[in-house]
Amino acid sequence: MSKFLLVLFAMCVLPAIATAHIAGNGHMFVVRGSVYCDTCRCGYENEATTYLPGATVKIECRDKTGQLTYTEEGVTGSNGHYKILVDNDRRDDFCDMVLVKSSDPECSTPNLGRERARVILTRNNGMISRFRFANAMGFLKTTPLANCPQILQKYQVSED
Repeated sequence: MSKFLLVLFAMCVLPAIATAHIAGNGHMFVVRGSVYCDTCRCGYENEATTYLPGATVKIECRDKTGQLTYTEEGVTGSNGHYKILVDNDRRDDFCDMVLVKSSDPECSTPNLGRERARVILTRNNGMISRFRFANAMGFLKTTPLANCPQILQKYQVSED
């Protein structure tokens, strides 16, 4: 009888405990990323880039028809990084991190091409980690810094 209970425990309870541990206290995924201010308006991160604390971002998931199926907002911390918890597998949805609002009025124009980042929020793709990392997203500074030409010259970028 005790062997039967031990086998029953192993078959029923242990997988449930393991699943709860993998899901992370009820959260299936943790999406992480950062939001920056493109201080040189060059379209990419560089040594003059600053990261925006207090910027608002959101996850938007849409089904194959384009219908919005899930959304969740988050705010960057003091280092310009965010972490958003997602409770369930989004299966076949297309999910993007999207810039919502900058915390800096002098750096509040979304950088086209860097205003959203695709994230995969399903376990049916071979990825076993519950952590998902979105590409950095950025806003453009209204007026570039005075030393931007020197900084960009290091990258051999010219506007000529």
